[in-house]
Amino acid sequence: MKLRHLNYFVATAELGQVSRAATALSISQSSITSAIKELENLLGAKLFRRTAQGMDMTDSGREFLASARDILERVDRAKKLTQRRSVVSGTVSLAATYTVLGYFLPYHLARLSQIHPGLKINLHELPRESIEEGLLSNRFDMAVVLTSNLTNPEIETETLLKSSRRLWVASGHHFTTTRKATFEEISLENYIMLTVDEAAHTTMKYWSQTNQVPNVQLRTSSVEAVRSIIANGQGITILSDMVYRPWSLEGRRIETVSTDIEIPTMDVGLAWRKSKEFSQPLNLLYDYFRASFMSPQVE
Repeated sequence: MKLRHLNYFVATAELGQVSRAATALSISQSSITSAIKELENLLGAKLFRRTAQGMDMTDSGREFLASARDILERVDRAKKLTQRRSVVSGTVSLAATYTVLGYFLPYHLARLSQIHPGLKINLHELPRESIEEGLLSNRFDMAVVLTSNLTNPEIETETLLKSSRRLWVASGHHFTTTRKATFEEISLENYIMLTVDEAAHTTMKYWSQTNQVPNVQLRTSSVEAVRSIIANGQGITILSDMVYRPWSLEGRRIETVSTDIEIPTMDVGLAWRKSKEFSQPLNLLYDYFRASFMSPQVE
C-alpha cells in the first residue's frame, strides 16, 4: 500500500467523483481508477459502488476512510516536524453550526493548531440565523456552515464539501435487497425526522418535489437518537454521508440505500460578510481550507 492509494481514495471519497478528484489532484482519471482498484484488491473489500452520479462509498469504504485520513495526518505531522511552522500569530472569531462542529471541524481544528500554533481560534456554536447576524455585525470573522442553507445576499460563501444524502435503514431491512428505494415506498415506512440545523425544513423541501409525504413518527434534534432508532428497526430516515456511521451506540448496524430520485447534497463551506477585509490570521484560516479541499495534492 502506498500513500498515493490513500490520497486518491480520500480525494474520491470527499469529492464523490473520479473526475473531480482527478482535477483536484492534477492527475489523470485512469490513475485514480487504477489506484482504487489496487487498494480494493489489497484490502479484499469493495470501497465504492460505481453509479451514474459518481462514486458511492460502501460501508467498508466509510470505515476505511477514517483510517486513511489518520494515516495521512500522521505522515503530514511527521513531515512538519522538520519544517518551520508558521510564525504568524493572531485571533480569529469563528462560528459554526451544530452539525459542522460535531462532524466536520474537529479534525481541521487539530491540524490548524499543528500548522499554525500562533493562531488562536475563538469558536462559537450557533444556529444559522444567529451566525448570519454575527457575520454582518462583525461579531464573527468567518463561519463554517451548511452553505446549502445560506441565502443572504450580503454574505459570501465558498463550498468545500458536498455530502450526498441517502436512506438509512437497519441491517437486514427489505430495502437493502433492492437497487434503489422509491419515495413512494419510503412514504409507507415510519420516518424519523432529524430537526437540528434546519434538517426538517430541508427534508420537506426535497420531499415536496416527489408528490409523496413522509410518515413522520418522531422528530428529534439528536443524531444519536436517530441512529439508535433506525438501527433497532423502528424507522428509517434520509441523512447525509457526513453524519453517517455504520453502528448505533448499542452496536447495531445501519446500512444506506440509494433512492430513485436524486436528493440535493448537504454542502459544507466557509461564509463571511461581503467586502470584508481579511486580516493575516483570517487569511491563514481561509488558505488552509482552500488548500485542504481545492488545491492539488501531492502523491
